[in-house]
Amino acid sequence: MRKHLSWHEALHRGQNNGTPLVLLTVLSTAGSTPRDATTKMVVSDAEQWDTLGGGHLEYQAIAHARSLLGQGRCVTDIRQFDLGANLGQCCGGAVQVLFEVLIPQHQTLAIFGAGHVAQHLVPMLQPLALRLHWVDSRQDWLPESSAIGLQTELTDQPADVIKDLPEGAWVLILTHNHQLDFDLTQAALKRPDLGYIGLIGSNTKARRFRQRLEHRGWAPEQIKRVLCPVGLAEVPGKQPAEVAIAIAAQLLQRLHQNKTPSDFSPSRKTTGLAWQDARQLSLTDQRTEGQNDHATD
Repeated sequence: MRKHLSWHEALHRGQNNGTPLVLLTVLSTAGSTPRDATTKMVVSDAEQWDTLGGGHLEYQAIAHARSLLGQGRCVTDIRQFDLGANLGQCCGGAVQVLFEVLIPQHQTLAIFGAGHVAQHLVPMLQPLALRLHWVDSRQDWLPESSAIGLQTELTDQPADVIKDLPEGAWVLILTHNHQLDFDLTQAALKRPDLGYIGLIGSNTKARRFRQRLEHRGWAPEQIKRVLCPVGLAEVPGKQPAEVAIAIAAQLLQRLHQNKTPSDFSPSRKTTGLAWQDARQLSLTDQRTEGQNDHATD
């Protein structure tokens, strides 16, 4: 049976799962309408949650939301629906609907291991533009989480998780077992599309792993993809919290390296709804308020 979620539950779930969504909000109404202002619903490419009142209004609103999703970018739009003239609904009023396309732009990072370093690291990473997938085989170390952007997975076969990661995902290996670290490293190297492979360890561990990988037939250019020791070398310290800070700093550095030049362009002065449309809405609201004030004099 399909689970009926409220719009805010659907929005929360979509943010957790990285699902592109459109949030629809009734901005204003005139005359008789099925729902009042501030009513909301959420639409994905295959489902919808909550309702603007049903009928042709909702049918056309959903169709427009999905056409916006098809653009593949975060946009806003406002549409007016005349219920009687254009949609043939008996209530005959009109509504203005705000469409907000929410497409997650977060980088996926799979963290293998829930030991001392990871326990310090994950809380630092949660506010960043990352979708975290935290994996371990020990139930008493891996917490249950419903936090947005954090998925935990308890499994006896963590290497299998790497096969299912999305294209371009990052992998961070922090487990308590050197053989497991090696198995995860090899599984990650089999994915040439992964954008980052970090492995915790000393310089001695790094040398030994490189030798083992060479004996297994991995080419030098492939082995160079593995960053070990992981974390910024400029950040000193061996305490778990210090190591976590060094790793977080390296990940943050890479996040900013991945941004396109247009993200920082001074010519990018406005975003979202067209500036003239937003200004016109503001002026309309001001005129309406003035008329209401005059009516009560």
